[in-house]
Amino acid sequence: MENAPKAQNAPRDPPAYGPVPSASSNDGPPAAGPQSLDGVSGFMGMRWESAEEIRLTIRPELIGAGGLLSGVATYALVDYCMGSTLWVHTTDDEHIATLNISINYIQTAIEGEIVCTTELDRRNRSNAVLRSEVRHEDGRLLVTAIGSYAIFPARRPRVSAR
Repeated sequence: MENAPKAQNAPRDPPAYGPVPSASSNDGPPAAGPQSLDGVSGFMGMRWESAEEIRLTIRPELIGAGGLLSGVATYALVDYCMGSTLWVHTTDDEHIATLNISINYIQTAIEGEIVCTTELDRRNRSNAVLRSEVRHEDGRLLVTAIGSYAIFPARRPRVSAR
């Protein structure tokens, strides 16, 4: 039944991550990587290995004024990874939104590659709880996080009364 139509409430297939249009040299960030999801993930340079694992190469634009990897970069990495992990456990009739992420910055880095992995701990009809880790390519634990997400009905397009 490979080509059978998907049931209305069946879990989604993983999103198809594709390239984001390149930025010109005057637009700041480098062109998006081959697996960016949108402009933000493209700017950050996120690359999906799977819905539960995202990689990021540290580059000068992601280093804060203190000379260390910006917490904004790792927070965004966690949020995107949690979102994509949950997304594959939703149906076409459901949308999701971040409610809260509690993040612990354990160490930082200034170069190399980092990877975020996420696990879905619990999902019910209206919310989900997930946990993530961000590790440096050398194995050091940089960040731990727990997050909660709302799950709600997808909005239907409005039909004009004309």
